[in-house]
Amino acid sequence: MRQRLPFGGSSFLSRTFVSLPMAVAATCLSLTAVSAAPRCSEQPVFDVEALRSEMMVLATACHDDEQYNSFIRRYQPSLMANERALDSYFKREYGRRGQTEHDSYVTSLANAQADEGLKQGSDFCPRNAVLFEEAMALEGDSELASFAAGKDLLPESLGSCQAAEPARPKVVRTVARKAKH
Repeated sequence: MRQRLPFGGSSFLSRTFVSLPMAVAATCLSLTAVSAAPRCSEQPVFDVEALRSEMMVLATACHDDEQYNSFIRRYQPSLMANERALDSYFKREYGRRGQTEHDSYVTSLANAQADEGLKQGSDFCPRNAVLFEEAMALEGDSELASFAAGKDLLPESLGSCQAAEPARPKVVRTVARKAKH
């Protein structure tokens, strides 16, 4: 049986939601852009992470663990693959600091989304509860990334993708030979 805390939510979700602001304050994190912006081909990974995070914030703030759990169960294979891709990105960009940067990013994302919820006040839950219904109505996992991108849930403060630099043509140097007469 799950322990309920005074403001609702499961003990895990409630601890997560309550500890996010404290973790940020304790580590002096700021809501800055990811210093190495993802390539646009990687943007769907960040969009899906933003969707998962928004669902967690909704579940916690709106006391709707069941819909969140249903979302996680339904999309578990895609969400796990997305998590591996996100982890890969941070390891590639930050090396040994990858896990720390990944954790900081996820914390900053959840905090930014929770702050947005606080700004909406009592409208937050009614305005956003439809997100669960829309996500559960998707035909399958293959639609999750485009759905997440269409919701524009990634705060500007956390950056967006950068276009890959265009491939530069190879310069082939030729050496002119003197003609023999």
